[in-house]
Amino acid sequence: MQRRPFLHTSLALVTLFGAFSAQAQTALDGILAKKQINIAIPTDYPPYGFVGTDMAPQGLDIEMARLIAAKLGVKLELVPVTSANRIPYLQTKKADLVISTLGKNPEREKVINFSAAYAPFYQAVFGPKAMAVKSWEDLAGKTVAVTRGAMEDQELGKVAPASLQIKRFEDNNATVAAYVAGQTQLIATSASAAGLMAQRNPQLGAEYKLLLKDSPCFIGVAKGEDALLAKVNEIIAAAKKDGSIEALSKKWLGRGAGDLPL
Repeated sequence: MQRRPFLHTSLALVTLFGAFSAQAQTALDGILAKKQINIAIPTDYPPYGFVGTDMAPQGLDIEMARLIAAKLGVKLELVPVTSANRIPYLQTKKADLVISTLGKNPEREKVINFSAAYAPFYQAVFGPKAMAVKSWEDLAGKTVAVTRGAMEDQELGKVAPASLQIKRFEDNNATVAAYVAGQTQLIATSASAAGLMAQRNPQLGAEYKLLLKDSPCFIGVAKGEDALLAKVNEIIAAAKKDGSIEALSKKWLGRGAGDLPL
């Protein structure tokens, strides 16, 4: 009977120590300990992320990932993702951060956290000049290509008439290829992707039709990783102040970053 208080005290200390250790083992702690950060990036969405002639990833998102890693003083491991699997990669810890043209909406905010915005971005419906499209009703009976799980896929579903045929593809390259090949009459994508597509395929005569969403890019952070989120926001704030964010936007998008939301 005399030993029970000691036993209870020991168990309490073990439990307390275990809880403290679990709490202390945050994503930021792990990154700094192993001196490496795994960041999910796009490789199919120029100019934000694509594979260059040297077969290495490049683009605005890739440079932003390098900036984050450099400010943390750790090695960068780039993890290529698609629109459909980028959030699952974050949730399953295959990536510490997602820097992949990630837009913020209420559905996504339920499952991950978002940093302050780091780059401008908007999605729209594009199609040939000869096609008259002035309202969502004008899409009735037509076909549109879209990347599965991307912001434009979600936004299009909210406004599309019932008779619009939405053809979904697994990544942006496949979506653009389908439209260029004439598999659909329209395409829903980002303004930057559409601009690059039009530049490479001037015979299409593709132009802006309808705005889906003005959606700046945010960095995705797993729920519960408040220390990492705070550090990322600190880095973004400093990059805005010293002009790094503005320089990246001008380099890759041809225009300034503008007033980005926090």
